[in-house]
Amino acid sequence: MEKPEDPPLETWTESMVSNWLTSIGVKETYIKKLHEEEVDGRILCEISEEYLEKKIGLKSGPALLIIKKRDEFVNSQKASGKHLHKQTTGKHYHEASAIKSVDTRADMKEEHKEDSEITTKKDSKLRPFDTKGVDFTYVKNSVFLPESGVVDFISPCHEYKSFAIASTLDHQRLQAKFAKEVLKFATGCMNVRTNGTIHFGVMDSRGDTGYVHGEIIGIPVKEKDVYCDALDYIESSFCSSDSELVRLCIGEPQFVQVVCSNSTEELYVVEVDIKPTLSIVKNKVFSVRLPNFNEKANKVQFEKKTAYRRVGSKTEPVADLSEFYQRISFRDARREEAEKKHNFTAPELCQNLGKKLIMLITGGKKIMDKEKWHILVTNRFPEKDLQSIDFLLNMNIFCMFDFDPDSNVSGLCHEYSKHHAVNRHFMQNYKIPSGLSIREFESHLRLFDQISWIFCNGRNDFKGNEPPCDEKTWVKTKRTLLKDCVSLICKDILPKGTFQVIFLLTSPADTPFLNTFYEFITDMEGHEDIICLAESEENFKEWQRFALGSCDRETVNSSSVVGMTISQINATLQQVQPTTTQVTKRLPIHVKGECFLDTRDEEMRCSLEILSLNHCEETSPDLIESEKETIEQQFYHGGKVTWMNLWLADKKIVGEVIQRDAYSEVNSLVKDCLCWSLDRAPISCINIYHHPGSGGSTVARQILWNNRRDLRCAVVKPSYSATVVSEDAIWLREYEEKDPQKCLPVLLLFEDCDKEYLEDVKYELEVAINTKKIARGTLCFILLSCRRSHNPEKMCKESVQQNVSITHKLSETEKKQFSKKRQSLEKQFNPEFILTFVLMSEEFESHKIAEYVKQFVKHLLQGINPDSVVTKLVLYVSLLNTYVQNSFISQSHCEALLALSFHLDRFRQHAFETSLSEQARLVLIHLRDENTYINSIRIIHPLVAKELLQQLGDKQQQSDLALDLLNNDVLFEHRFGKDQYIKFLRDLFMTRSRISKGDKLDTFFSPLIEHVREKECPDKAIELLKAAYKRFNEDAFFAQQLARLNYKHDRFEEAEQWAKTAVAKRPNNSYFLDTKGQVYREWFAAKCKAMDQDQKTPENTVDALEMALKAIECFQECKNAAMQDNETMNNAGLVGIVEVGCALLKLMSTLHVFSRKKHSEFIRYLLDTDYIPAQIEKPWEHFHYTLKNIQKVMLEALEWISEDLSYFQTDLNTDEEKTSETVERTIKHPMHWLVNKSSAYGKYFSGASQSKDQNLEKLSPLMKRMMIYYYGGGSITTIFSLLTNQKDGNPVMVLENIISLYPSNPMRAKMPQVDLVNYIASHFALSCFSTNSPKLAAFQDLQRLSNQFPKEKPRCLPSALFLLILLFWPEEHDTEAEKEHKYETVLLAVEHLQRLYDKKLKDIPPRKKRIYTHFFLSNGTGFEKFVHKSKFETITKVLSVSEKRLKWFSGEVWKMPEMSKLLKCVTGWTEDEKVFLEGPKGMKFHIPALKTSSVPHNNENVTFYLGFTLKGPVAYNITVQT
Repeated sequence: MEKPEDPPLETWTESMVSNWLTSIGVKETYIKKLHEEEVDGRILCEISEEYLEKKIGLKSGPALLIIKKRDEFVNSQKASGKHLHKQTTGKHYHEASAIKSVDTRADMKEEHKEDSEITTKKDSKLRPFDTKGVDFTYVKNSVFLPESGVVDFISPCHEYKSFAIASTLDHQRLQAKFAKEVLKFATGCMNVRTNGTIHFGVMDSRGDTGYVHGEIIGIPVKEKDVYCDALDYIESSFCSSDSELVRLCIGEPQFVQVVCSNSTEELYVVEVDIKPTLSIVKNKVFSVRLPNFNEKANKVQFEKKTAYRRVGSKTEPVADLSEFYQRISFRDARREEAEKKHNFTAPELCQNLGKKLIMLITGGKKIMDKEKWHILVTNRFPEKDLQSIDFLLNMNIFCMFDFDPDSNVSGLCHEYSKHHAVNRHFMQNYKIPSGLSIREFESHLRLFDQISWIFCNGRNDFKGNEPPCDEKTWVKTKRTLLKDCVSLICKDILPKGTFQVIFLLTSPADTPFLNTFYEFITDMEGHEDIICLAESEENFKEWQRFALGSCDRETVNSSSVVGMTISQINATLQQVQPTTTQVTKRLPIHVKGECFLDTRDEEMRCSLEILSLNHCEETSPDLIESEKETIEQQFYHGGKVTWMNLWLADKKIVGEVIQRDAYSEVNSLVKDCLCWSLDRAPISCINIYHHPGSGGSTVARQILWNNRRDLRCAVVKPSYSATVVSEDAIWLREYEEKDPQKCLPVLLLFEDCDKEYLEDVKYELEVAINTKKIARGTLCFILLSCRRSHNPEKMCKESVQQNVSITHKLSETEKKQFSKKRQSLEKQFNPEFILTFVLMSEEFESHKIAEYVKQFVKHLLQGINPDSVVTKLVLYVSLLNTYVQNSFISQSHCEALLALSFHLDRFRQHAFETSLSEQARLVLIHLRDENTYINSIRIIHPLVAKELLQQLGDKQQQSDLALDLLNNDVLFEHRFGKDQYIKFLRDLFMTRSRISKGDKLDTFFSPLIEHVREKECPDKAIELLKAAYKRFNEDAFFAQQLARLNYKHDRFEEAEQWAKTAVAKRPNNSYFLDTKGQVYREWFAAKCKAMDQDQKTPENTVDALEMALKAIECFQECKNAAMQDNETMNNAGLVGIVEVGCALLKLMSTLHVFSRKKHSEFIRYLLDTDYIPAQIEKPWEHFHYTLKNIQKVMLEALEWISEDLSYFQTDLNTDEEKTSETVERTIKHPMHWLVNKSSAYGKYFSGASQSKDQNLEKLSPLMKRMMIYYYGGGSITTIFSLLTNQKDGNPVMVLENIISLYPSNPMRAKMPQVDLVNYIASHFALSCFSTNSPKLAAFQDLQRLSNQFPKEKPRCLPSALFLLILLFWPEEHDTEAEKEHKYETVLLAVEHLQRLYDKKLKDIPPRKKRIYTHFFLSNGTGFEKFVHKSKFETITKVLSVSEKRLKWFSGEVWKMPEMSKLLKCVTGWTEDEKVFLEGPKGMKFHIPALKTSSVPHNNENVTFYLGFTLKGPVAYNITVQT
């Protein structure tokens, strides 16, 4: 893997160590061990063979191999450190380390000994000869070419001096030393007529100093004039005739700054150029007296006069002066010739900066990538340039790092915000609050919806505490914020290759601005996607000097464009941008015209993708021409339809997009919604249910596209809350319209959104419409929901008039269309490249399509390597796509799995695609997130994914593949898109199938776990969930799943442990407590089943009793936790108590001691606290107290469930939460369940089957109450259920029996409140069947009896208050005094009912728990003034279920003539959007409307029907009186 030119060993990460170990053939198990021990390069340098064997547990062979290969690698690095000064590129750029000036070379040797052994040095270019040093920088520890001699007289020779010690001397000594070296070198150069440069601060040592020859170390320069003044020794060192000439040949000292990335010390290389022009030195030989500081004399003394010459790379004295003089003319002639050649230069060729700019921005393409993000870094923008920013307006800018504190007032931000919505942020805003995921954070800052403008050095106009600061303060206070901000963007938000960083140097660059470059190049691991644009060469050189600290000169220069003005850049880049200069979008308006949609307004409404009249028309012709075939092929290969597909088809640029038959159905429903009617609801809903891959989303988008001239259309982004979507939708409806009453309806598309989310949006819209007082009959919104379903036809039967199904099966018309289109496409593309369309055209008949897919996959997989990593990737994606709806894997994850690295990101996509096998390219389709543009992949069609899994998985079971995927660290730990990947992985093991969500069936576990436990074995399923539990940080939900899975397979001990684990982690979670109870319940059931064939005795039933009581205890804990939870209503604990209680009573009643003949013994044991039969006293000694309490526990549970059912509707088809926080078992018919369990409860505690012939007078009050329960009279819920469920027996006789069980003179009996309620309710139920029954009490008697309810209304049961309202509702013949008394009673009852209702509802939105209406007001008196809701069934029974639902939902049921005969129409009025009824003496009685949208917005006289609920009276069918 790693070669000697790769990074030093001690810089390797743990992953790099793992890769290296793989490359040398170490087993995967050992590699994992080392990775778990966090062995990185630094540790690898230190570990020994013994350590590997004893501590890590490696065998001696692999340990020896690792140490041997490690040593070989280190030695190769040493060699390269001495001989190969590699210029690194890409992500392995050099990170220099600071070197402090030291006193001796020995110290320097010691300090850097270790580094020099294994670190390679970067080559460095020399400052161009005879140029200013201020325009150049060197990087510390980089290396010059070796010292050189005469080349061609013009190219300078070089001499290096470390000067490390001398630079620390005092002025006099330093100047003498400096002058001596310069004058000696200068004399040598002048005498041989060559240009030369002497460098101080560069290693000249060839010894073992820890440095290499030519290595730049730099020297501290406190006072530059000390070096300049040192050249004054020229006059003392040369004769007077020569000194002036020497001055002309020796240049001023140049101070070149040495950059060190992690040090603030200022170091320089001091360089002096020697230029002996022939006109100055002709016929001359120079001799010099070199200055030397004499320590004894403590002064400067001059050496004897000597002539020097350059010999190779050294300066040496001239040995034979006479011979040297004789060759003066020869040297002069050579110099003259060289100068002539040098002075004749061709005219400078003009660099093509425009082409370079386009190449850098487009990555070599003809057009800029419209889906690539740009990050810009800028400082103060000159005013003249602000008029030339169109190229920025058309760019896809993710964020702007702006160092101009006035930008928002007078700079670039101010100008840009005139055209686009801007989110103004500071760097500290990029700290993720705890608890937020990356995706939630992105949504929180709206990062992919609007440009994030980051003010990096404060804002002068900001009233908060964000002033700009000077450079030093900025480094102290804000450098870390910048680092964190850049790191978050580069490492967590935008994957490498999806963005480009552009530095706009419009002003001189200061330290904060330059630091931004360093942070980006560090976190982007290279320079390839960083560009610098500068007009001023001076500004660029400052930038370049800093940039050279992180990369070489050639890289910096090649990625920079210097010399183009902003206006020139603007004009050049607009030629290659995918959209033409800002096209303003247009929307239709109510009066059939058009209006402009301001871009800023649109961008502020992030939750909607608004479809304009001229959508896509801003696309440049060049992009259309180059991309049209790719766009079309992507769609027919299985990609989602885009607006571009539909636009290209409209313009006849590509072929038409077929409209399936369902399109006409949906379109006619949309047109029907537009027909005006006074009864028209303001919001209409249309649902499309479609088989996956059958074209449902295409139909939905075609509806929007073709209706965009008559309606305002938008696609909803479900990542935003219902409140935000509602606000944006209301804004879209009213945009540029004068009157909110006269606006075009808005058509909103919801794709694969939960029903609950749709309901939430609808509710929010209704509230907004009511608040704005939109006139009745005005259609405001059409909500078009498009959802996947495995049984679309069944879903549509729920409401035929608003649902449309789309299946795989084609009609005869569709077959012809598809056949014709297929022939056309196959002329353009190979069939395998339009596979999804081919599959659709095969009619999708189950046997045909299954065979076609099977043969396609079989043919495709011929010759595939089953062991390759690409095949593994295809299997992983197939597994996810088969079991997790709408799943995918990000391309960034795939690249990590394939271990791809890229030197140039512009070739990234090409590199990724070529890394895939031919088969993988055919079955994988590339997706782009519409918001973030981040690439991902999925299998082209769900059927293909399933078949791939089947055929590729023949050698590997799905459980093994799932385990492999789960344990894949590369995918799990990969940072980009981690939240989404982990969600899909979690769903694979956790999320159950739900018919309500479009799945084929309801499952108890996730489909994968169901498959494994049924088709493989339960052990495998358990192993999988255990691995998931460990992988997901011992998540309590997985512990709960493991408990469920174990008890399903009768492994009760394990189930108990896992349930306890889940509860220990979340002790207040009622669902976990329910699971624990279910474990014991199933255990109890298993123990009962085991005793089926045996004689049950007190001794052999002990274990079963213990389990039952443990279950009841858990269910009680579940009930208590649920009551404390204000977010949910979980009755699972109550249900569990009743069901286990009934099963326990059944078991006990089968014992001989409690046999049929001795049932009274059974009841006596349960109810008499002191009585215990001798046979059970000892065996059940631990259970007696609990068993004697079971009647009370069950009664409380039944009463609570009954109360819930009396409050709320039970037939709501609401979606369950997606998590596993759902009850173990769902009761499909809760009302029937309650009736049956109440009867069973009554039977066990009354011995009802034995007491039929008994004299009722002899029964105790408790026994009578149990009999009442047995007959169904135990609560108002079961009593009123007799009205709706009349199939079994004679309800009149049942009710009469119930009444006969109460005291014959109830007024004297002083019955408990519960008995009073049930007694009165039984009369109301009986009156609905027969008002002539002899058992029916007089209405007035019941009124008097109700006086026995507690006087303090807070002590009254909700059912008692409800009955008070019915009993005392005023009648027309009442006197004013009677009416007043009754109204007071009713108002008081309503007031307390409302409080109890609010308490019962907790924090749950009312629309999720719709109130149930028991009775309606009719035209009679007494009992006859009320009609039970069951009466409506006789009116609507002629309608189908779907028609019935639609009539109830739309309110049409109230218009039926039978209703007006049955119900009393009450008159009242509305005031401030509240409905009122007139009471006595002008009292106002507020009646809440069941549907707030039906209340007129003005103050009107109205009529309505009255319904009675446990919340109080409600108004139905509110109609304005005309």
